Amino acid sequence: MKLNEARLAFMSSSAESTASPDRSFFWRRLHSVSGVFPVGAFLLEHLYTNSYAINGVEAYNEKVRGLTELPMVLILEIAFIYIPIAYHALYGVWVWWRGDGNVTHYPWTGNWMYSLQRWTGLVTMAYIAFHVWEQRFAGVHIIENYFVAFSKVQHSIARPAVHAFYVVGLLSACFHFAYGLWLFACKWGFAPGRAAQKKLLWACAALFLVLSSAGLMSLRSISTAPLQPRPEELLKMRSQKSVARSQGPEAAGKRSAF
Repeated sequence: MKLNEARLAFMSSSAESTASPDRSFFWRRLHSVSGVFPVGAFLLEHLYTNSYAINGVEAYNEKVRGLTELPMVLILEIAFIYIPIAYHALYGVWVWWRGDGNVTHYPWTGNWMYSLQRWTGLVTMAYIAFHVWEQRFAGVHIIENYFVAFSKVQHSIARPAVHAFYVVGLLSACFHFAYGLWLFACKWGFAPGRAAQKKLLWACAALFLVLSSAGLMSLRSISTAPLQPRPEELLKMRSQKSVARSQGPEAAGKRSAF
C-alpha cells in the first residue's frame, strides 16, 4: 500500500467540516479514542469469551457465568459498553454522512481502505445491535440464567441467514477495529514516519487475521456442537430439578410408592 496515498485519503476524509473545526476537535478525538477503549477492548474481551466455546458447552457457559456475576454488571454494561458504542457508532455515522465519497474520482488504495472502514462500521453497528438485543435482552435472560448462553447462540445461528450475517458482522468488526487501530496510531502520532506506519499497517493486518480466525473458530465450534435444548426447555428442566431437589427424598419416596 502506498502510505502517502493512505495519508492523503485519511486527511481528506477526516476533514469533516471547514466551518467550525475547533468545536469538533474534541468530539473527533473522543471518537478516535473510544474506538480503541472501551469499544475495541470490548471486542477483544468478547472474542476471548467466545473462544471458550472451543472447549465445549460447559466451559462456555461457565465463562459467561463469571461475567454475569460481576458486581454492578448492569452499570458496567451501560458505562463501558452501551454508551461508548452508541457514541462511537452515531458519531461515526454523522462523519460518514458528511464525508465525500471520492473513491471513483481518486481510486487510491487509501481511499478504498477508508471507504471500507466506513461501510464495515455500518455493518458492525447493525451486527452489534442485533447480537446484543437477541442474546442479552430477547428470550430467556442470561444474567439470571447463564446456563442458556451456549444454547441461545447455537439456536440463533442455526438459521442460515443469521449464520451468514454473523460471519459478515464478525469480519466487519475485526477489520474495522484493526484498521481503525492503524488510523488511531497515525492520528495520535504513535507511528511517525513512513517506515513506522508501514510496519504498523502489516501488524494490524496480522491482527485482523488473528481476530477473524479466532472468531470464526468459535462460531464453528458452536454451530457444529451437539444441538442443545432450546433456552426455554433448559429453563424448564432447571426449574423441575430445583423443585425435585426442594421436595427431598421423602417426596421422591412417596411418588415411587404409587
